[in-house]
Amino acid sequence: MFPNSSNLGRPPFSSKHQRQSNFFSILPPNIPPTLLSYQQSVVPPSNFHSAVVTLQPMTYGNVSPVSTSGALTSFQGRKRQREQNIPCGVKRQRVDPQNSDTTVVNQAVPLQEGRSRHSFPGPISVQSPLFHGYGSPALTRCVPPLQDTLFPDSTETRLPVAKDELSQQVLELFQACRQQASDLNRKELCRTELQREIQLIFPQSRLYLVGSSLNGFGTRSSDGDLCLVVKEEPVNQKTEARRILSSVQKLFSTKLTSYIERPQLIRAKVPIVKFRDYVEFDLNVNNVVGIRNTFLLRTYAFIEDRVRPLVLVIKKWASFHEINDASRGTLSSYSLVLMVLHYLQTLPEPILPSLQKNYPECFDPTMQLHLVHQAPYTIPPYISKNGSSLGDLLIGFFKYYATEFDWSRHMISVREAKAIPRPDGSEWRNKFICVEEPFDGTNTARAVHEKQKFDMIRGEFTQAWRVLRDKKDLNFILPLRADEQKR
Repeated sequence: MFPNSSNLGRPPFSSKHQRQSNFFSILPPNIPPTLLSYQQSVVPPSNFHSAVVTLQPMTYGNVSPVSTSGALTSFQGRKRQREQNIPCGVKRQRVDPQNSDTTVVNQAVPLQEGRSRHSFPGPISVQSPLFHGYGSPALTRCVPPLQDTLFPDSTETRLPVAKDELSQQVLELFQACRQQASDLNRKELCRTELQREIQLIFPQSRLYLVGSSLNGFGTRSSDGDLCLVVKEEPVNQKTEARRILSSVQKLFSTKLTSYIERPQLIRAKVPIVKFRDYVEFDLNVNNVVGIRNTFLLRTYAFIEDRVRPLVLVIKKWASFHEINDASRGTLSSYSLVLMVLHYLQTLPEPILPSLQKNYPECFDPTMQLHLVHQAPYTIPPYISKNGSSLGDLLIGFFKYYATEFDWSRHMISVREAKAIPRPDGSEWRNKFICVEEPFDGTNTARAVHEKQKFDMIRGEFTQAWRVLRDKKDLNFILPLRADEQKR
């Protein structure tokens, strides 16, 4: 796909800092290095109709494509459900027009009243070499291969046992709201079709699905995040990325109006094209750290059974209390996930390790992008001596950030698995919340730059801790039934 793929996704380090990843030395011998990207597969039953899509095998560098014979799958789906029938939706991210760093260039054009539209068509025929690579349980270890995650299987029912009411409430919420196979499939089908169209403009580009859709922490209506990689070199986000996205937005507004609603170019620090298919999508250019952290978080999600339910409940709680919107000066979902992982790493008896310390070859920041998705399959489950219930962990999470964590001096670091002193740089100086991005070292919580918003966030943590400590009932901090009836 990329003619010089040996440098794809590598930061601009000098040669003395380059190091050869030994990732393939630990892979089982029957997994070929030439496996295609996971993004070339679409596998579960879908809700599309009326057309056929065949994914063509692609090559990286000068290697030959992997044979896809025997991997053809066809299916017929039903008409997609209306969005309002999807339970437990999360609040959409809003764009603040008064934010000087965020400007809507193309205003949304609403659909005509009563207009009927459909997502990208199907049924689809799939040629997926990944069927040949990771089907054996002996190779999957704790992190399920992507195509297995899309099918209902034992990995989806591997959940902790709830022995108290609060833990049971956490599990029930998780099971009701977690992303389903059909949800992920529709996003993947959209990505496949968009890549086909975008490659007519940028022939060597590659479109990746990233974020909560793939990292294990998605809900039924989680937004879709897409990363368009147009070349190996870094892209200037203020100039070149905006020019590229302008072309993409024009394509969406002209050729793809039957499928794409309201494409907008947002001139943020990392510019994006926002649009809607059946959920909201954000598409960026060459923000490749999102591809790497997707699979780091995916490993954390599946390495310990209590992680995914705990994260989902905290995300729902933060959204309900309106502290989960970076565009309005509060916490992004990504920062919240990192905060949960950090808490689980810093318990007296940790529930999670630092994966980057324990498995540096699997999360090498210089690893080529088309290999990143393979790394988690070699990592075994983490066995912790900490037997705390989901309810106790939820209460402990709120207590940690309400009473124990030193916000003024420390930074949250999942990479180090501990709280570390704040660096003395502009990224961290005079910031109220500091959460280190595990790969590029930036502050993922930099949006919290007003003391009023910080005080509100801390107040919500404190209130949640006190109420749960006394009531042991999730409904007192997250009245799900009333909220669902209201929606």
